[in-house]
This record gives sequence, structure tokens and C-alpha cells, in this order.
Amino acid sequence: MSVGALALSLTFMGADFTADAKEKDKEILNVAHRGASGHAPEHTITSYKMGEKMHGDYIEIDLQMTKDGELIAMHDETLDRTTNGTGEVKDYTLKEIKELDAGSWFNEKYPDRAKGEYEGLQVPTLEEVFQTFGKNANYYIETKSPEVYPGMEQKLVEMVDKYSINKDKLLVQSFSSESLLKMNQIDPSIQLVQLMWYTSPATLTDAEVQSIKQYAMGIGPNSNMIDREYVQQAVQNGLEIHPYTVNEKEEMQKLIDWGVTGLFTNFPDLLHEVKKGK
Repeated sequence: MSVGALALSLTFMGADFTADAKEKDKEILNVAHRGASGHAPEHTITSYKMGEKMHGDYIEIDLQMTKDGELIAMHDETLDRTTNGTGEVKDYTLKEIKELDAGSWFNEKYPDRAKGEYEGLQVPTLEEVFQTFGKNANYYIETKSPEVYPGMEQKLVEMVDKYSINKDKLLVQSFSSESLLKMNQIDPSIQLVQLMWYTSPATLTDAEVQSIKQYAMGIGPNSNMIDREYVQQAVQNGLEIHPYTVNEKEEMQKLIDWGVTGLFTNFPDLLHEVKKGK
């Protein structure tokens, strides 16, 4: 090959690499954390719908379970922060929780984003979410505090099967490896993600990677404790990596440059802008 031909070839290769990089940015999963929870009360149908409109790829749902065994969408084990109720979810029936206001707290906490329509929003059940968004939506579901709710995994799988949820578009995550292993035993076809929580700069050993790969296709670490090396170790070992929760554009771009395959954000509209290069 002549020098000129080689230079031309390298130029085209460079163009291909640039195109590949741009395409890779587009493939980054935009996970609407508790819906578009920076704009609307978290874990409400309103927040989930807003997340879709703002180009979120996944509806992210935290699960708790009521006294009468119903799966509901709520982050905390207690009602106090996001409703006008008090006490633990497990001590209330679904009927009692449905009587609570799950929206007004947002208006009080974020007056600059307050809307009258948020007042009186209800806590949704997982069933209502499935009924609203259908079997082909992308769901990212967390078994929250599974040790508090025996049988949560079985109920989740039963609900997924009842509504014929497309399992190719379903991810189930948990901090509890025990819960994920239960999910894997009940239905090995469901894709799993191991959540990670670090209180100091994160490291990922080969042993950890191999252990996680036995049951999960990815990991979800807290974004403020990881670095490029951590991300690359996960990706090069075949694991998806979806850090949480990233709400600033500069941080989003940095993590994308490091090689993450998805991001959790309260502002899916901002991540969409980053992915489009705005």
C-alpha cells in the first residue's frame, strides 16, 4: 500500500471511529430515575409519563409491599417523606395508602416547579403502572428492602407474567444479591443488575466481576465513587454499567466519556440533550 493510500485509509478509519463514538453516545441508556423526578413527584404515574416525554428509555420503579401483599411504587420503607401519611408501608393496606396525597410534598419542597395538578396524586401499584404503559414499555424495577417483604420476588414475577411484560425490555435490580438470586431461580430469563453502594472510592476485583456475572448482566454503582478505571474494568469484562444518580450535564458527559452504558437521572431531558450534543 502506498503512503497516500495508507493516509487515506487512516482518514476513513478515523471517520468511522468518530461515527462509532457518536452512535455509542446515542446507545447510552437514559433511565428516568423514579420517573422524571426532578420535574414531578417521584413514583407517580405523572412522573413516569413525563419521563417518557423527556426521552427516558426506561421507567424506573422502586417496589415496596403493603400489609395486604400488594406491590406499590415507592422508594422509602416509610410513608413520611413522599406522602401525608406516617409510619411503615408494611403496616398499611393498599386501600389506606390509596387515600394518601403523594404529590403535595413536591410542591412544598420545590415551589419553583410546583403545579396544582400534583396535589392529591396517588401512590401507584405496580399493576397500575403495567396497565398504564403496557407490555412493551421498558421497565427497570428494583426489589427494595426485600428482607422486609418475604415473597416480593415471586409476586413481581407473577405480575410480569400476568401482563405479558416483554422480558427483553425488563431489567430487575437490587442491592440484595440474595434477592437477585431468588429472581434468577424463579425466572432465569429475566435480566438482572446488581446495585452497588460505596462509601469510599470504588474498586472492582476480578473475583467480584466473575461472581456477579453468574447471575447479573450489569452493575449499578453510585456515580460519585467511581473512576474511569472502574468503568472500563466492568465494560471490558462484559458487564453493563449504569451509575446513579447523575443530574448535571458535565457529570453526564464525563461518565459517558469513561464508557458507561447507561445513566440514572432525575432529569432525563438533560441527558437527552447531552446525548444529542447540545
